[in-house]
Amino acid sequence: MAEITASLVKELRDRTGLGMMECKKALTEASGDIETAIDNLRKSGQAKAAKKAGSIAAEGAIIVAQEGNTAILLEVNSQTDFVARDDNFAAFANKVARIALAARETDVTRIAGLDYDGQTVEEARVALVQKIGENIQVRRAQLVEGALLASYIHGLKIGVVVALEGGNDELARDVAMHIAAAKPEAIAPEDVSPALIAKEREIAAAKAAESGKPANIVEKMVEGSVKKYLSEVSLVEQAFVKDPDTKVGALLAKSGAKVVQFVRLEVGEGIAKKEVDFAAEVAEAQAAAAANK
Repeated sequence: MAEITASLVKELRDRTGLGMMECKKALTEASGDIETAIDNLRKSGQAKAAKKAGSIAAEGAIIVAQEGNTAILLEVNSQTDFVARDDNFAAFANKVARIALAARETDVTRIAGLDYDGQTVEEARVALVQKIGENIQVRRAQLVEGALLASYIHGLKIGVVVALEGGNDELARDVAMHIAAAKPEAIAPEDVSPALIAKEREIAAAKAAESGKPANIVEKMVEGSVKKYLSEVSLVEQAFVKDPDTKVGALLAKSGAKVVQFVRLEVGEGIAKKEVDFAAEVAEAQAAAAANK
């Protein structure tokens, strides 16, 4: 058995990011062989990652990476906002974004198999779960291509990339910032999803029916509500956040520009977050402790 020196423990710690005691234990179990220790830790990391996989990861960050006329938005989730601000999490998320962009890949299953410094992205994710102790997930990615691209990140939570034809960098940046704030569903009214329109029409019809007005009036009320909805969710019809007297469409037209594509991602969209009752959890823990005495 090789001597387990402080320098050997430090080397293992530097390579894995784990605590000194855990590294020393791993080296002892591996008879001082650092490569065997790393293999064993990877195996235990996979086990820990599997246990963590059931934990809801609804926090995290939106990352933007750009190369030439192509950009990618990537959402990487964590369980807590604290971890989302951790340097190790940030380094992983940013590197995965660059890797996915280089491969022009948006399928997260395929991203998981891409090379990450001699290992796969999935193996690097598992190692990060082991190191941080939280469920980490690469959730989704989208590419945006265009002659003029601009991105805007609001904190860690909201990311936007917009592609313009015409205009300039300042205009593109302003439009990206507007999209982050105003959350449009489409570029123009005619681009809004038929499913969204049908849902809005159903809601408007239910409200109008309660008015007790004649059917022809109700129909006009519904059409008015739908028209108002389309103007509110269409980028070009929205009032520009930096100048509410000007619509985004007019702002673009003034510069002879048009938006050809935009993507807006917000951390945790569509993820059902677990409601935590801390009082109940404490009571349950106390009851379990009492039962074990």
